[in-house]
Amino acid sequence: MATHRVIQAALLSAVDDGVFPGAQLAVRLRGELQCVIVAGQLSSEPPGLPVQPTIYDLASLTKPLATVTSVLLLIQRAKVSLGDSVQKIVTELEGTPIGQATVRELLTHRSGLPGWRPLYERLDARGMVPGLPVGDQTAKQHVLKMIRDEPLIYVRGERCVYSDLGFMLLGFLVERLSGMVLDRWCEDAIVRPLRADPMMFCPATGGAQLDLIRPIVDISRIAPTEQDEWRNRLLHGEVHDENAAAMGGVAGHAGLFGTAESVLAVSGAWLRGYHGRESILEGELVRQFTTRQESAARSSWALGWDTPSAPSSSGSCFSEQSFGHLGYTGTSLWIDPLCELEVVLLSNRVHPSRRNEKIKVFRPWIHDLIYREFVSV
Repeated sequence: MATHRVIQAALLSAVDDGVFPGAQLAVRLRGELQCVIVAGQLSSEPPGLPVQPTIYDLASLTKPLATVTSVLLLIQRAKVSLGDSVQKIVTELEGTPIGQATVRELLTHRSGLPGWRPLYERLDARGMVPGLPVGDQTAKQHVLKMIRDEPLIYVRGERCVYSDLGFMLLGFLVERLSGMVLDRWCEDAIVRPLRADPMMFCPATGGAQLDLIRPIVDISRIAPTEQDEWRNRLLHGEVHDENAAAMGGVAGHAGLFGTAESVLAVSGAWLRGYHGRESILEGELVRQFTTRQESAARSSWALGWDTPSAPSSSGSCFSEQSFGHLGYTGTSLWIDPLCELEVVLLSNRVHPSRRNEKIKVFRPWIHDLIYREFVSV
């Protein structure tokens, strides 16, 4: 019989072993919330408050929760198709190699772009372009130009290289198609309809724009991340990812913050759509987006979602039809549609330093434990 004590003990043991200062874990099975368990503290240096309904930097969970969900919604509204080239929407890319990449190729990390580049090093720690006028849009346009000028490292479609740069472009694409800045669009199109609050970009400032789109979050509710050398401070309520910070904290690859339950609100929309139930996401598209894509690259990627491939962070029990994603700060979401299991793990394993990688062993172990406790009964 599933017991909260087993999962609680596992999280507490991970805290004692230094996997993370604290964590929040939520499990939902067949639409019923089984548990939301917390352990540890918000920080270790200095010692922080106990983890409660804490808001975490979701890191690359921004990709599926914000950007991929947005692209699917825009396809539903006939604003774009998977076969469209990115230059059709982001016209600054016209005539460039990356401009010919399709939306599908960006979603499956087969665009030819490298995985990462330290674009932020060409900006300052406030996200400003040295020598140019102050303003987030100026910095974002400069980032777009840098990605446009980045040489492709392989022929489009022939390989799969997980790429933050590709998802930055998808963030620009969402903004162009929606006519709104990404944080405002996500608030209106995803968070409010799904009642996914608290989920937001830039929690400590209320939004990237001068006209605040929501109240500023109490900083004591947010888990800090790293003592950052570039910004010369402990990051607390501002995005950990440097490139996202250079873009004003709002980007297609990182920048989203939330709780385990707010992540479940978006996860549930995907799972309901998968099974053809009432959802803001159409079932046929959800199944397409969450199915591993056949390609010469032979990767595990679906459309913006990953699927299990041994060894998987989802452990050894989740079905082949499962889909999920990881976040660099110590976050993850895995969904098994066959048994309708959703597991959200949020932590700040990068506090006080990103050199701590113990979570790589913990993630598959905790997912196997959860599966045994809640499904294999």
